[in-house]
Amino acid sequence: MIDSLIDPCLSHSRSFGARVAVHDRCERSASLSTEKRVLARLQRRTMALLAVTAILWWSLMSNAGHPIWAWTGATLVGLGYCLILAVEFTLLAVLHGDDPTPRAGLRALVRAWWEECRIALLVFGWRQPFRSDAVPDSPGRPGVRGIVFVHGYVCNRGLWLPWLDRCRSEGRPCVAVNLEPVFSPLDAYVPQLERAIGQMEAQTGRRPVLVCHSMGGLVARAWMAATPYADDRIARVITIGTPHRGTWLARFSRTANSLHMRQACAWLSGLAEREPPRRARRFTCFYGHADNIVFPPGAAVLPGSTPRHLPGTAHVAMAFHPEVYREVFHWADAAGVDADQQPAPDSVRPRATPSRG
Repeated sequence: MIDSLIDPCLSHSRSFGARVAVHDRCERSASLSTEKRVLARLQRRTMALLAVTAILWWSLMSNAGHPIWAWTGATLVGLGYCLILAVEFTLLAVLHGDDPTPRAGLRALVRAWWEECRIALLVFGWRQPFRSDAVPDSPGRPGVRGIVFVHGYVCNRGLWLPWLDRCRSEGRPCVAVNLEPVFSPLDAYVPQLERAIGQMEAQTGRRPVLVCHSMGGLVARAWMAATPYADDRIARVITIGTPHRGTWLARFSRTANSLHMRQACAWLSGLAEREPPRRARRFTCFYGHADNIVFPPGAAVLPGSTPRHLPGTAHVAMAFHPEVYREVFHWADAAGVDADQQPAPDSVRPRATPSRG
């Protein structure tokens, strides 16, 4: 059904009243304000600590006459995360099991690991700690569909800087949320997402597209389950590496939100029970056989959705894949969209977008 038929239902009295009620709860929920920047401060301090540790080690070993130990230790402090990533890639290869997704070859995994080392340093060492507010949200204009960006676990809006920069340059309305407190239960983020969606609705008069990385896709589903007439308010939900059916790695974490990402956990089962059967048709789910966080890879596909496989692409790098840009802007530009329409045709070619801070 085209927007000219769907969008008027946004003003339907029942839907309007429900949205106002949720929005009011959001306004009263000061502790969940998107203005918080706790994670950015934490990551800045972490980067400073790592830098000081590397410098002190190098100085001590150099003065003691051990230059090899000096450089080896400093390198491990600065690039030790690459070893952690290597362990994750090894686990995803070993634990692929009988997942129907084709296995990634050794060369593809090594390339994905190397690219993820670069992207992770750029995102977690620069964009999120120091530049999370470098590109502001782009105000909406009447009649122009907006995009709402929802980040994942231990991330903030800094993840989306290349997206925000491109949206602003192309005049696309957009808003990127900060999901804080960082380790809250996933349902606690619902008011923040409601606030962002309500902002795009009010400014554009159109249903926005939700673009969600990793945990952000579960937050979007939680919002839809908690919000009356949510299906009438969203043009499309695009998830990127979201653990719709949990992930093996979540068993090692004890934070409230990571407990909701465990395989076969009660929260995921309860969420699925609250969702109407046809809701998944509103989703495009990007997943990959080289996703070092969400594996087995099929766990990132919501049953009944439109799956899109990204071969040889790691978890964070998936957010900047050209195919994802193509899909998002297809739905943002569509004159009329609903869950029954097909995703972007293969003939549509994305414009390459550089990954920069």
